[in-house]
Amino acid sequence: MLTIALTGGIGSGKSTVADRFTRLGVPILDADVLAHALTAPGEPTLEEIRAVFGPGVIQPDGALDRAALRRIVFDDPAARRRLEAILHPRIRVRMLAWLGEVRAPYAILVIPLLFETGQSDLADRILVVDLPEDEQVRRVQSRSGLDAAEIHRILATQASRAERLAGGDDRIDNSGDLAALEAQVKRLHHLYLDLAQPVG
Repeated sequence: MLTIALTGGIGSGKSTVADRFTRLGVPILDADVLAHALTAPGEPTLEEIRAVFGPGVIQPDGALDRAALRRIVFDDPAARRRLEAILHPRIRVRMLAWLGEVRAPYAILVIPLLFETGQSDLADRILVVDLPEDEQVRRVQSRSGLDAAEIHRILATQASRAERLAGGDDRIDNSGDLAALEAQVKRLHHLYLDLAQPVG
């Protein structure tokens, strides 16, 4: 089965693109969804995060305080690496198990930090959702209410636009309207179906 890794920076529109592929019947697994499941109350991963980062990252109801954890890891690269060492091996195991069970011409793994975490080897092809950085900032501000300075801090922890484009095989330009995006998704869908056909 052909495996596509879908990636892009914050605010680039990865979820919108993934939704369009889902509507075409393509199996999708999102690393962020797995991360949320792994850090749910009662999960061993959450207990390990508590042990490493302290009780301040846990809300009174026992759920992970994502905002508190985000503040810690964005201010401290070593802390971010410790968090990644907890989460990413577990996410990878679940992704590989899912790929072993899915039956389809091709499947998509949505991995926002694909290049940053060295997971390019999970996929046969890499699809980058691309957007100019100033438009990323504008979209994140309108969606989340974060100020521009905090958004730029997040962007500084991610691969640059140039690095993503250099590492990708395919690109979706998400600077236009929804119709333009859907046309690109459909074109790539047909490309991936063709690539998934056995040779000979």
